[in-house]
This record gives sequence, C-alpha cells and structure tokens, in this order.
Amino acid sequence: MVNRMRATRAHRDNRRSHHALTAIQTTLCSECNSPRQRHTACGNCGKYRGKTIIDMTAKIAKVEKKAKAKTETATAK
Repeated sequence: MVNRMRATRAHRDNRRSHHALTAIQTTLCSECNSPRQRHTACGNCGKYRGKTIIDMTAKIAKVEKKAKAKTETATAK
C-alpha cells in the first residue's frame, strides 16, 4: 500500500528544525576557577554560590576506599 498522506521533505524538515542540540553553557567557578556547568555545584570543589554543597573530602575518601577494596580482591584471586 502507498501512504496517501505522505509528508513532503520540506514539511518533515520544518518539523525537525527544532530538534537541534545546544552546547552546554559553562562558567568558571568563583572558588577554584575550574569550568563548571551553570546552575550546578562545582565538581572540583563542591561549592555553589559560595556555599559548600558537596563534601568533596568525603567523596574522595569513598572513591579511594572502593579502589583499595577492588585491588585487594584482585590480588587475592
């Protein structure tokens, strides 16, 4: 069967004209000057608008503990 109400290329492309992706806007952190995404806490220092939101020392300790446990299990095998 033939699609009777087929959309033309122009109609299809006009509909898709709003599907373009935009680049993520970044700014520099006021505390550590590392690039960060707008309206989010800094991934480097964990601060947002001068306030500590994420405790980065605890987060780093957790990652190190997990890596240590992984190496211990790998050496045990």
